[in-house]
Amino acid sequence: MQEQQARQDIDALLKTYFDGLYHGDPARLREVFHPQAQLFGEVRGAPYQNTVDGWLNAVASRPSPQAKGESFQMETLEVQLHNQIAYVRAHCPMLGFNYFDYLALMHNGERWLITNKLFTHVDA
Repeated sequence: MQEQQARQDIDALLKTYFDGLYHGDPARLREVFHPQAQLFGEVRGAPYQNTVDGWLNAVASRPSPQAKGESFQMETLEVQLHNQIAYVRAHCPMLGFNYFDYLALMHNGERWLITNKLFTHVDA
């Protein structure tokens, strides 16, 4: 796989990820996650762990940033690419949180997928 194409594919994945978060769209988010992906982080100082299915259910049950009238502020801060794996650091301020996401991606031979999400809130 050519690096330029890989970066374009990862950028497209991140656009879908950010759009899915902003619009609260579990179907869009499911497109970019491996079915066995795990999520770890901290929410209000408490440890958080969930499966992708559990997290998508939570996304579906909460108001989206768009529905709450929030402006879209999500952005990619860093992408590191090595062969068939990538690491992404993203800033995802939403729903009263100042989230920083650390995403592990892997190319499965057909497309890039998020295999792990690690996140935290940082006071502004």
